[in-house]
Amino acid sequence: MPMTDPISDMLTRVRNGQMARQKQVRAPYSQLKFAIAKIMEKEGYVQKVEVVEAVNPLFQDLMLTLKYNESQPQIRELKRISKPGRRVYAKATELPRVFSDIGIAIISTPNGVMTNKEARKRRLGGEVLCEIF
Repeated sequence: MPMTDPISDMLTRVRNGQMARQKQVRAPYSQLKFAIAKIMEKEGYVQKVEVVEAVNPLFQDLMLTLKYNESQPQIRELKRISKPGRRVYAKATELPRVFSDIGIAIISTPNGVMTNKEARKRRLGGEVLCEIF
């Protein structure tokens, strides 16, 4: 059965992996999920992101090495905003500020996937994919 929201699936795998104190989690590869994972790595929420071969050699997986701070997960909250049933778009001036700019929102813009802070600097709006704190 096909998955209706692969981004939510990846975020849920990360959330569940951190709750279970796992060192790494795997998710099926896509360019969008890879871009989201790279932003999480750049912002310090995930230690490392790798593309690895899946069980089936025709496919690839993302391997995310989770990050902990004194045995506490680095990510306190990971929330999907725009969903297949209800897409959420925002102009550059309306981009969300996550926990007074302590957290980040990941935005899909015409110039690629980026954080809300970077999109605000470039004056770009787009689809609000998720929030991380």
